[in-house]
Amino acid sequence: MILLLCAQCQAQSSFAIPRSKVLDITDPVSGREYPLFIKLPRSYDPQLSQTYPVIYLTDALYSFQLISGATRFPMNSGTMQEFIIVAISYDKGSKGAQSRVRDYTQRKVHDWKLMTGKAAEHATFIRETVFSYIETHYRADPAKRTFVGNSLGGLFGAYILFSQPDMFSNYIIGSPSVWFADNDILTQSVVKSELAKRVYMAVGAQESPEFGQQQDMLAGAKALAQKIEQQQS
Repeated sequence: MILLLCAQCQAQSSFAIPRSKVLDITDPVSGREYPLFIKLPRSYDPQLSQTYPVIYLTDALYSFQLISGATRFPMNSGTMQEFIIVAISYDKGSKGAQSRVRDYTQRKVHDWKLMTGKAAEHATFIRETVFSYIETHYRADPAKRTFVGNSLGGLFGAYILFSQPDMFSNYIIGSPSVWFADNDILTQSVVKSELAKRVYMAVGAQESPEFGQQQDMLAGAKALAQKIEQQQS
């Protein structure tokens, strides 16, 4: 009986999100390969001319299925505008922590065990390679890009917002790691955007040392919000 059950388990197919695919894309500068997780909306038809907004996510391994699941019913029921989901994963061959710490941080910190400070290069890869691929192969509207990132991914979003804000029209930043490199992001020079940006930032009310957290994420988010408001004014 046990052998029969094991054989049946092995025969099961793997899980796949409908209308989704994963492909590898190479950063021409670093030579690193990054998997892109892509999901098309239900109404997408290659023969039609309709264009779609695109939601770009960091940390694809956990964010892709989360956003896909959370938006499935609203989009399918017509209560949310349909969009293409593109989640950028960690470079192939390295651990997730190694990839995200390197790519999502804006400052090189020598006392960290992992490499840091490659946010500028990663942003260039997204702007020049990922955008180009998505907007060439899919009917993606370049005027309607949204960034979504959490923790170090949120820090990366803030870095892009301050340094090259017109990469995206909208920014969704969750629990940004403002503490990185002694709050370096709060001293970063700011580029004024040609167009107004919509920025949504969220942080947990108990993400502070008072509730056992190592970093005061709440205070960091408040300080970052003030800097963003100054940029947008």
